[in-house]
Amino acid sequence: MDEIIKKITTGTNEEPWRIFRIMAEFVDGFETLSRIGPAVSIFGSAQKIKKNERYYKIAERIAFLLAKMGFAVITGGGSGIMEAANRGAKMAGGKSIGLNIQIPTEQKPNRYINTLLQFRYFFCRKVMFVKYASAFVILPGGFGTLDEFFEAITLIQTGRSEPFPVILVGKQYWQGLIQWLNTTVERARNISHKDLNIFKVVDTPDDVVKIIKDFSLKRKKEKK
Repeated sequence: MDEIIKKITTGTNEEPWRIFRIMAEFVDGFETLSRIGPAVSIFGSAQKIKKNERYYKIAERIAFLLAKMGFAVITGGGSGIMEAANRGAKMAGGKSIGLNIQIPTEQKPNRYINTLLQFRYFFCRKVMFVKYASAFVILPGGFGTLDEFFEAITLIQTGRSEPFPVILVGKQYWQGLIQWLNTTVERARNISHKDLNIFKVVDTPDDVVKIIKDFSLKRKKEKK
């Protein structure tokens, strides 16, 4: 696509033609992900960690259990927690999907993905995470992980998205953030107390699975 645009726009302003790159990413994403069925997006650090480390094992187990329940597992496609989740889904014989982003530091897709999509634009990729996920599971991570967490709860808070499970995993890791939201942010009346009920904080894979299972059963009953 980039080479085509370069040929078309030689000697002209390339900016207006960028829309075709953006359209191509949306079309590829919609076409591929619309066929995967129910899915859960799992987020976490891309920092490489050993397979026997706590959060690697937790992410792997969560994905394994979700895949066994029939959920596709969607990650950012990189290493670390993302790799663990893709590995767990693949071990369970499930759909293991990676939405890789092209960035200057070159994030290489992990080897446990069986459906890979490449993105140049973060905003196209973010739409895919939300549009095709029945839940967000968020393990320890950095700015990118926080970005996905706050986008999800903002969409729910503002009514731009129907409520869905947003689950932080690792009470000790997230306790500073939760305390800040409970005190500084709420006391400044920038959020209400009920906004803090948009998400859950848990420690174990079984807790994650129970929240998602209960939510799915509740939704099925509501539709009858």
